[in-house]
Amino acid sequence: MAEKVSDHLLGRLREWGVERVFSYAGDGINGLLAAWQRADDEPTFVQSRHEELAAFEATGYAKFSGKVGVCAATSGPGAIHLLNGLYDAKLDHVPVVAIVGQTDRSAMGGSMQQEVDLHALYKDVAADFVEVVNVPEQLPNVLDRAMRVAMSRRTVTALIIPADVQELDYSPPAHEFKMVPGSSDPARGGPTPPDEELDRAAEVLNAGERVAIMVGQGARHAAIEVSEVADVLGAGVSKALLGKDVLSDELPYVTGASGLLGTRPSYELMRDCDTLLMIGSGFPYSQFLPEYDQARAVQIDIDPTMLGLRYPFEVNLLGDARETLRALLPRLERKQDRSWREKIEDNVDRWREVLQRRAGVEADPINPERVFHELSPMLPEDAVLTCDSGSVTNWYARYLQFRGQMRGSLSGTLATMGCALPYATGAKFAHPDRPVIAFAGDGAMQMNGINELITLAHYAEQWPDPRVVVAVLNNGDLNQVTWEMRAMSGAPQFVPSQRIPEIPYARFAESLGFTALKVDQPDQINGAWHRALEAPGPCLVEFVTDPTVPPIPPHATLDQIESMVSSLLKGDPEAWAVLNQGTRIKAQEFLPGGSRG
Repeated sequence: MAEKVSDHLLGRLREWGVERVFSYAGDGINGLLAAWQRADDEPTFVQSRHEELAAFEATGYAKFSGKVGVCAATSGPGAIHLLNGLYDAKLDHVPVVAIVGQTDRSAMGGSMQQEVDLHALYKDVAADFVEVVNVPEQLPNVLDRAMRVAMSRRTVTALIIPADVQELDYSPPAHEFKMVPGSSDPARGGPTPPDEELDRAAEVLNAGERVAIMVGQGARHAAIEVSEVADVLGAGVSKALLGKDVLSDELPYVTGASGLLGTRPSYELMRDCDTLLMIGSGFPYSQFLPEYDQARAVQIDIDPTMLGLRYPFEVNLLGDARETLRALLPRLERKQDRSWREKIEDNVDRWREVLQRRAGVEADPINPERVFHELSPMLPEDAVLTCDSGSVTNWYARYLQFRGQMRGSLSGTLATMGCALPYATGAKFAHPDRPVIAFAGDGAMQMNGINELITLAHYAEQWPDPRVVVAVLNNGDLNQVTWEMRAMSGAPQFVPSQRIPEIPYARFAESLGFTALKVDQPDQINGAWHRALEAPGPCLVEFVTDPTVPPIPPHATLDQIESMVSSLLKGDPEAWAVLNQGTRIKAQEFLPGGSRG
């Protein structure tokens, strides 16, 4: 039997080292599905419940494996469904390749069923490379470029393959005019800044007396070098959320997450520094960086489009984080005065005391802060953590202390709901021998998390370590939006938009074969976490939490305070509970040993 275009596509993916493709079937990729059958399911076809979930799975896989994530979908609605997960990858600079079907070439322009202008649809999400395969000879070059561009630019690329082209006999590009060969050898390596730029950066950093460092996901492979630079400069290190797993939180000078969801010591670090070094981060919240005339600043990033984007940096170093820091270190002078470092460490110690007291504040029925506080010391040192968008993100950012080989991620820039569980699926395929823990609110669970439980149950037996713990915060409220309405818009909770239906999450998970626990009393939290982490397979823990526990930011502005008071005075249905909980939580910062910054 002659090799078809679809056969050659799968073979080419294997040459690129692609081990699995996250997908959902549809007649627009029937030719590709038939090729999978002939190829004995290599690369492995991972069946999602929905194309959006397939794209999230591919993104999670790429984040935690360091490889390119690949997803596939049928024409029309399938290709459309991929978009949210693909935008998540694009905005978080994650390499993902989307392969989508299209109606037959002969029907194009004829208003055929499921005919969508996919090239136009994908031109933004796959702006760096999107192409239609019209003839067999075009395939190798187009696929190779899609893979290479995704890897080198850490972005989304797309191949659109009409259904009839998938079924054509494959013929390679000939050695002649207007034929383009391919190459499946990836481009590796990264730039290092020239000596004169490194000298300029060193001058800025050596002149500073109070140096702050912020790291993002681009510094993950440079943890040793970041630690060495921080030691030489006597600096504190804060972390963007996507960089939460760069350095261990056991290091006394690591201040934790920055920004609205971050910690008080990170806020103090940026407020009081006179010099800033940002490494591998596109941290978007400039109001949580130093005042623009406060600090001299240096940035290191491998992507030239991200340089100088968030702060008026005096020196922008284009280069790989590890190699750039290695070249920079010999130029740095050790700070003899360690008082700045000592102040940072004192602030971190006080903040941890505050967190412990905040977690101990009673709530109705459970304080969500306690859920995360009790889990943190139990986390396996090789755990992979995923988190959804919502109020759950606050507690993930502030309470979970990373250490050892822990990995963690969330939807950083898109901040989309519904990513945590498909990320967990991708993480398990990336690290089948490590425990994975996913954190989601009830809103995200009702959006698509319930469906992803089916996928986790379906594939669990394939993983050497089948442990996947899904933690659901059930508070009956789209809680983060409720708090944003109160603090930013001065609007009371709008019940028709914010209250969501009650769903028996634990019972549903149990019906799928999960170990399932429902926790509605504070004294049950510790035991539930122990049972979940020791479960022989997938486990879901449903925590019934109090929606009136406020995710108080590290620094509340006067405008935010006025908006909050205004919202309560306008008849917020939870006004008294909000005021009571907010007062008690905030009071923990002013008890002896509390934060004084």
